[in-house]
Amino acid sequence: MQQHDVAAAERTEPPRTAAEAAPGRRRGVAFALLASVQFVLILAMSVLNVVLPDIQHEFGLDRAELALLSASYGMSFSGLLLLGGRLSDLYGSRRMFLLGTGIFGASSVLAALSPGLWTLLAARFAQGAGAALAVPAAMALVSVVHPEPARHARAMAVWGGLAASGGTAGMLLSGVVASSNSWRWAFVVPVAVSAVTLVAAPRLVPEGAAPRGGRLDVLGAVLVTTGIALLSYGLVEAPERGWTSPVALSTLIGGGALLLAFVVTEARVPQPLLPLSFPASPRRAMALLAVFLGAAGITTIFFMLALYFQEVRGYSALETSAAFLPFGLTLVVSGLSVGRLVQRFGARAVLVTGLVLAGLGLAALGRIGTDTPYAGTVLAGLVLFPAGVALVFAGSTVTATTDVPQEQAGLAGAVVNTALEAGPAIGLAVLVTLATGRTTDLVHKGASAASALTSGYGFAFTVAAVAFGAAGGCVLVLLRPRPLRDGS
Repeated sequence: MQQHDVAAAERTEPPRTAAEAAPGRRRGVAFALLASVQFVLILAMSVLNVVLPDIQHEFGLDRAELALLSASYGMSFSGLLLLGGRLSDLYGSRRMFLLGTGIFGASSVLAALSPGLWTLLAARFAQGAGAALAVPAAMALVSVVHPEPARHARAMAVWGGLAASGGTAGMLLSGVVASSNSWRWAFVVPVAVSAVTLVAAPRLVPEGAAPRGGRLDVLGAVLVTTGIALLSYGLVEAPERGWTSPVALSTLIGGGALLLAFVVTEARVPQPLLPLSFPASPRRAMALLAVFLGAAGITTIFFMLALYFQEVRGYSALETSAAFLPFGLTLVVSGLSVGRLVQRFGARAVLVTGLVLAGLGLAALGRIGTDTPYAGTVLAGLVLFPAGVALVFAGSTVTATTDVPQEQAGLAGAVVNTALEAGPAIGLAVLVTLATGRTTDLVHKGASAASALTSGYGFAFTVAAVAFGAAGGCVLVLLRPRPLRDGS
């Protein structure tokens, strides 16, 4: 009789969400779908890197136009992330996830069919806007799919590694596309994943917390979006034009002033876009610093080593992509174990270990010369760094999202991803400037162009290695270990 009553109840009162209906396999599929979208949204950032010369040739672009095209996705993505996180918290995570994925997919189609620069630019800006809506919402939905503390921590550890693997996959895919007939094939994967997600997500992904409404901080959204966009563009232009050039100086000062105005505004409004206490938490601040460094390190390695392989060693585009294969394979292998490592040793230990390993990898790359064999310090750096950075992203993502209430899950996703976007913009600009200064100095002293360029890159890698080591020491000293508890 009791079994009959249970069966009858199940027929008359179906579960409210897919996650409740099948807490095992269905949750795994839902997480895989969310993770695949996060992976592709990060992949889209670097998918044009190697094929930019082909686009430049087809559309007849000058250096300034090429730089703007290169930065366009990241500018809108980073500038709108905080707004996307707030919209997710106010109006529903799944709704924003589907809306952002739809915008991203549609703009990917437009990018593939672009007849000229301005259409492609608009499409890349729109892609970034869609990603800014989808990424914080997807991260918030992970806490709905896996609400138990220990399982959520393990899922977040895996999630953190998606940034590194997505960026690497974009670089590799870009190299493969460069050897094909057209750069337009770079958008096939984003279009396909978006289409599958829009069909499958309404059935597989739970809705999450009910929209709670509230007032949107419009002034804060305008200030932070415009400020980040200007600052990002200034940082892209500064190494090329010079830090004191009118374009770089005006955009950097303007962006900085707008971001300062944003901070003042957030301290005064009753419902801020970003409560200032949120990123100011010591644990969260250290985690965000680690995310920043990890993203900066990846971008620096891809940028400088790609130029080193092609300009100093004479590699083709396809050979350059192949040279990064150990990097990608190491990320995959490391990504398979990060969840278990965080669960066993804790986020702090994983984060410190990752910073040290990544620093050692950068130190190895700092020893490169014009005739350094690939199967030596270069290969060592391309294995040690990704092994470490996978741990960095895992440990920092878990640390940054632990104990975040559900109503701020979108905000947490936005803040983490803003740090992820700031790394390439700020970190790369600083390291490129250091490398350029070292190269220029050596050329003036009579060194060959190839030798000076290589030494400049090596100097930048060494400086980055020191930063990673210092960050590891700070985490070790300032963060106390916290055990994970499974509330299931």
